[in-house]
Amino acid sequence: MMQNLDEPQSDQPELTQDETKSDLNSKETNVQEAAENNKKQSTAEIMPSLEDLLKKAELDAAEHHDAWLRAKADSENIRKRAQIDIANAHKYATENFSTELLTVMDSLEAALAVENATVDNYKSGMELTHKQLTTVFEKFNIKVIDPNGEKFDPHQHEAMCTVDSDLSPNTVVHVMQKGYALNDRVIRPALVTVSKTKEA
Repeated sequence: MMQNLDEPQSDQPELTQDETKSDLNSKETNVQEAAENNKKQSTAEIMPSLEDLLKKAELDAAEHHDAWLRAKADSENIRKRAQIDIANAHKYATENFSTELLTVMDSLEAALAVENATVDNYKSGMELTHKQLTTVFEKFNIKVIDPNGEKFDPHQHEAMCTVDSDLSPNTVVHVMQKGYALNDRVIRPALVTVSKTKEA
C-alpha cells in the first residue's frame, strides 16, 4: 500500500487513550503532592517549634515572677509605712494638746515668778490660768461632768456615799470631785454623794 506523501510523518509513537488518562492522573497526583508539600511547609513556618514555645514560656514565667516580686515588695513597703504611721500616731497623738498646755504652764510660771504678790494678784492670775485651761479643754472636746442636782448615772458618776435629803431618791446631792469626758467617753467619773431612798 502506498503511503500518502502529503501527510506529515511523526517519530513519536501514538498514545492510546489509556496511556493518556494515566499520564493525566500522574500529573494530577504530582500537583496534589506539590500542594500538600507547600501546605505542610507553610504550616511548619506558622507553627513554632517546641524549643521556641519552651523559650517563650520561660520568658513569660520570668516576666511574671519579676512582676510578682515587685508587687510583693510594694505591698511590704506599704505595710511597713502603715506600721510607722500607726506608731507615730500613738507616739505623737497628744502633741497638739501638749502644745496648747504649754501656754498654761507659761502662765503658772509667770505667776510664781512675781515677788511680793498680793492675794488678789494670785487670785486674778489663777482665774486667768483657769480660763486658759478651760479654753484648751473646749478645743479638744474635753467636757466637765458636774451633775449637781441631776439624776445619778452610774456610767458617769461614782457614788461615794448616800445621804438623807429632801431631793428625790438617787439624786446627786453634792459633787465632791468633777468628772471629765473626752469626745463623750468618760475619762474620769464624777465623785458624788447621792440621796437615799425615803423609808416608808
